[in-house]
Formats: sequence, structure tokens, C-alpha cells
Amino acid sequence: MASDYATLKKGGFMRQKQKDNFSLRLAIVGGQVTTEQLVAITAVAQKYGKGYVHLTSRQGVEIPFIKLEDIDAVKEALAKGNVKPGVCGPRVRTITACQGAAVCPNGCIETEKLAQELNDRYFGKELSHKFKFGITGCQNNCLKAEENDLGIKGGLKVKWIPDKCINCGVCAKVCREDALKIKDGKVVIEADKCNYCGRCAMSCPTDAYEQKPGYILSFGGLFGNKINKGTEIVPFIEDKETLFNICDAALEFFKDNAKPSERFKFTIDRVGKEKLDEAIWNAYNKNKK
Repeated sequence: MASDYATLKKGGFMRQKQKDNFSLRLAIVGGQVTTEQLVAITAVAQKYGKGYVHLTSRQGVEIPFIKLEDIDAVKEALAKGNVKPGVCGPRVRTITACQGAAVCPNGCIETEKLAQELNDRYFGKELSHKFKFGITGCQNNCLKAEENDLGIKGGLKVKWIPDKCINCGVCAKVCREDALKIKDGKVVIEADKCNYCGRCAMSCPTDAYEQKPGYILSFGGLFGNKINKGTEIVPFIEDKETLFNICDAALEFFKDNAKPSERFKFTIDRVGKEKLDEAIWNAYNKNKK
């Protein structure tokens, strides 16, 4: 029976304290649920559960009190509403994301599309322990990127366009890092202070800034029994190909080096961060001339 429970857990069915009852975790990507899916989830919770769902801290939806004998019927009913079971255990988990640039005025990147791409690429990948991606669209960090094994934060690299500037000074006023100043009628940006928040460009009334969206990555975050803020390794990433190369390298490093039941952070500590740094830098430079 233990192996059966392991298979059920892999398919999103988590044992409850009540005998032969399971809480079913659903596959949700970036916190997005369609109305069609909501209807199917509601019907299953009403018929096979106790008429409610649980919203997890990682944008997940769980249906508690699914009976062992109803599992096949539940999966069939959910499939009609385009709802898939999620995963638990030692594998890549739900990809979380804020609404990003598609909805949020502060968003620097398209988080929903990226979440789906990461999900298609990695979701359910077997590893030594769970691995979490989190995507946040800007420096407001609503998704707390650094809590994740691999956190992705959106940013904007900006370049001043003198011909469009009216020297109103708004950009300098909104910069929270004191990275931008107006000197002799010119905008001066101190690159080492800039955190790529994009507030200067977004506040400009004349669009006097070129904007290049990109990604800031953090590695080794934890927020459970042990707490650790993920750390940055490489600078601002401007293209998605490099981003995916780095994600591939991080997961490969974890797969190759982790002991059973060891989280990414502790693998890094045991093997040595310099070895992760080397793998990530190699991926960063992979397609650069």
C-alpha cells in the first residue's frame, strides 16, 4: 500500500489524517484559473468533497475529503473541465507568478507567459527533493522571489533619450535608489545603484527612455523549517534563451549533486557555492560571443 500512496502523492493526492481521505492538489500555473475550470472544480468539490476548496500559500487549489474509491471518477470529472491534478513530493512544483505587465502598471515583464513556458519545460521533473520557481514582475516583489529555490524578478534596463526629454525632473524624484540625477539638464544614471525597477521610465510623461525588459535571478531560497534568502549570481539577463539556459543548469546541478531528501540550498552548501557559480556562469555565457 505504501507504494500506492507514493503514486497517488505523485499525482497530487495527499493523504489526510482521516483514513482513506485525500486532499487533491490541482495543477495551477501562475495563479491563473479559467471560469470553465472553476465550474468543474466547484462541481467536484460539491459531489466528491465537502463543498469547499482550500487555497494554498503558493497559488494552489486543493479539494479536501476525496475518498479513495472516488479518485478515478474525480480525475475524469475534472478532465472534462480542462483541470489536471498537480504534483507533490520530490519534483518541480507549481510555478507561481504575479500578474505582471499584462495587468499590473508596475510590471516589467510578462509573468503569465513565462510561468506557462517554465511549466511546460519543467513541471513534475523528478528530483531529489521539491524545487520551487517563483516569478515576480517588478521590485515590489509581490511573489517574494528570494523565497524560492530559483526566483525570477522582472526589471527594466533603461536608456535616456535626450531629444524627448523636457527636463521635468519627475524621473529623479521617483527613483528610490538615488541612482538617477539631473545634472546641467542631463540625466545621469549610476548603473551600480540602479535596481532596474523602471519607475523612471514608467513615470516619464514624454517617453524619454528606451526600455529593455529582463530578469534578475536568485538561487537557494527557503521558507519552511529553515529560512534562507536566495542570492544573486549573474547580472541582469536581457534574453529568455539565457534565462532558460540558466534554469536548465540550476536543475541539472541539483539533479547531479543532491542527496535524497536534500533541498537545493543544502546541496549548494555541501558541494560549495563556487561550483554552482561556475555552472551558472557557464550557462550565462553559453551563447555569448
